[in-house]
Amino acid sequence: MQTLRFGSVHSLHCLFILVSAIITQAPRIASVAVPSSSCYVLDNSSRLVDFSSWIGHEFEYEGKGNTDLAVRFCKDVEKRSQTGYVNFGRFDKFNYFASGSGHVDFVQRFYNGDLANCERSYDKLGRTAQVNIICGNCLNRRCKGELGCICNITYDSDCRVFVELAVLCEKRGPRVFKGFTVGFHPRSWEIVYNGLTQPGYEKSYQDFSFSTEQAHVTLYMTAIASLSTLVRKPFVKVLPEKGLGVSLSGSGAIGNSPSTLSPTMLIVNWRCLEVRDTPYEVNVTIPIEGYEPIQFFLTKKCERRENQEEDSRRGWAIFGVISCVFFVSSTLFCCAGFIYKTRVERLRGIDALPGMTTLSACLEIASGDGHGYTQAADVNSGYSRVEASWERPSASAQGTWRTSDRKYGSI
Repeated sequence: MQTLRFGSVHSLHCLFILVSAIITQAPRIASVAVPSSSCYVLDNSSRLVDFSSWIGHEFEYEGKGNTDLAVRFCKDVEKRSQTGYVNFGRFDKFNYFASGSGHVDFVQRFYNGDLANCERSYDKLGRTAQVNIICGNCLNRRCKGELGCICNITYDSDCRVFVELAVLCEKRGPRVFKGFTVGFHPRSWEIVYNGLTQPGYEKSYQDFSFSTEQAHVTLYMTAIASLSTLVRKPFVKVLPEKGLGVSLSGSGAIGNSPSTLSPTMLIVNWRCLEVRDTPYEVNVTIPIEGYEPIQFFLTKKCERRENQEEDSRRGWAIFGVISCVFFVSSTLFCCAGFIYKTRVERLRGIDALPGMTTLSACLEIASGDGHGYTQAADVNSGYSRVEASWERPSASAQGTWRTSDRKYGSI
């Protein structure tokens, strides 16, 4: 009985270790997708902090003269009084939530507030506000609110206000490889932008699948030059594992470092081996040293099977195109050489053909008898001698005729 109890406890202990290992390894292979809202920020260590659940949460500060200031998180900043509301800017999702410095952890900027009496503001943005966010409590007092409070406010002018806001910051997420992009063109980032997988590629979607006829897709990767050496060789995983042949090629597949000036190409080659009603999922993973890996999904339809015959036909088609290009270029070269020798070197007939001198020299070396191609004038003179005399010429005459003969290829 004790043996059975010991065995069961040992089995449960092994199972607990296995489950713990799987849980601890799961975040390391999970993709870092862009949050569902624009209310997120990357801290100074490039870790993702998502405030999506805070959108619209109100923090109010009691001012002097029945004047209050309210900050609606990731929405706007308002000055409230008995005479009405004055808007000091609205939250914009484009680069207006950034990491701070010193005791300030994050900075939110609000633009395009009320324009009255602020027509001469910078770039005609109207009233603006800057909210400096501190994780924790205010420096001089403790917040009574559940999520935080406004420590103090400072009016730089009637058109600009600075707000110090203390909040209970969200837990830091995975570390993001900032500046890394993946797109279908050298200067695009449809798939990955700033290290975050964009919507539509964080998981597989049947409506955005590549067709059966598309044999490959080319992806372009860029990274900050100072951090480009951290990019490792990508790899793929196909679900289901059988039925779709996938391979990677290009400069990005062999581990070349991408940069913004010279993007690397990652070519995903795939071939349908089996027909399937639903598309195949191709999970592309790009490891980054010291950061979370870049992951995204591509889907491929296989409405028909692609066999080796199609590949061989494609190879013959490529061979035919190369042969046509070679034939056309050779013809143009011969015509250009013939015109040059006719016009410049004043040659006629077969003498003006390009390469004739080289060809005659090769034939002379191969024959080994020292004879080459005679010019047209020498051939005609030979025929005239034959017609003039049927007798065999003497040795002295023959020797004289041979010395006056001109041959191609003679040194």
